[in-house]
Amino acid sequence: MEILRYRSFTTATPNRESGNPAGVVLDAEELSDADMLRTAAELGFSETAFLTGIERDAARARYFTPRAEIAFCGHATIASGVALARRRNAASVVRLTTNAGLVPVEVTTERATLVAIDTTVEELDGGFVDELLSAVRLDRRDLDPVMRPALVHGGNLHPLLPVRGGVLERLDHDGDAVLDLQNRHGWDGTVPVVHRLSPTRFASRNPFPRGGIREDPATGSAAAGLGAYLRAGGHIDVPAVLTVDQGAEAGRPSLIVVEVPREGRVRVTGTAEEM
Repeated sequence: MEILRYRSFTTATPNRESGNPAGVVLDAEELSDADMLRTAAELGFSETAFLTGIERDAARARYFTPRAEIAFCGHATIASGVALARRRNAASVVRLTTNAGLVPVEVTTERATLVAIDTTVEELDGGFVDELLSAVRLDRRDLDPVMRPALVHGGNLHPLLPVRGGVLERLDHDGDAVLDLQNRHGWDGTVPVVHRLSPTRFASRNPFPRGGIREDPATGSAAAGLGAYLRAGGHIDVPAVLTVDQGAEAGRPSLIVVEVPREGRVRVTGTAEEM
C-alpha cells in the first residue's frame, strides 16, 4: 500500500499553495471501510481516493472525506490519474469504477481529464432556495438575474447558486446551517456559488462542511455540473471550453478547465502535483 499526497487543479503560475489537496492510496485492498475513514481523517484533506484492483487501464476508486464515504470526487480523481501515470505506468486512458458510475480518465504525468458521468440538471424548489440562501447568508437580491438556481449532478449532487458581481467577495456562509441542510436533504457535494466573469470564464466559491472544511478550493464535480447546467439552459454556445477560477479566498487558487460538447458527457481537466 502506498499513501500519496497531491494538489489538483493547480494554477499555471508556480505556487506551492495552489490547488486542492487530496490523498491517493494505492493498493488499498487490505483496508476496511473503517480503516479508509480513519486514514482520510488522519490525512485531513477534504477527500482521499482509495484505489484497488489496479491494472494499467482500470481500477476501482472509493472516496472518503474525514466524515464519511461519498460517491465521487473530481480533484481526487485528477490526482489519482496523475499518480497512476507516474507510479504505475498507466495506459493513456484509465477506467475508474466509482460509486457514481464508470469514469474514464485520460492521464499523463502532469495532468488528467475526467469524463464526467451523465450530468443531470433539475430546478430547485423555491422554499429550498430560500433555505439555502439563508444558510449562505445571502438573499434573492444577490442572485444572477438571468441564470436560476438549480440542482446539478456531476458525480455528486450540488445545489448551484449563480450570483451577481460583488457577492463572492463578501460570501460568509453559516457552516452549521449548510451541513444541516445537507443532512436533511441528502446531498454530499459542495454548494457552488458562481459568478460569470465573461461568456466562458467563471469564478466560484464552494462551501463544504461535509468535507470537514469551510470551503473547497477546487471542485471538479461541481464544475462538470456547471458545464451541463449552462448547456441545458442555453447560456453558452456549444461546443465550449470554460475556465473556473476557485479557491483564492481559501488561500489555494485553483484553475479548472471544462469542455462542454454539443451533446454527451462533459470533460474536466486539471494539473496535479505531488506534495
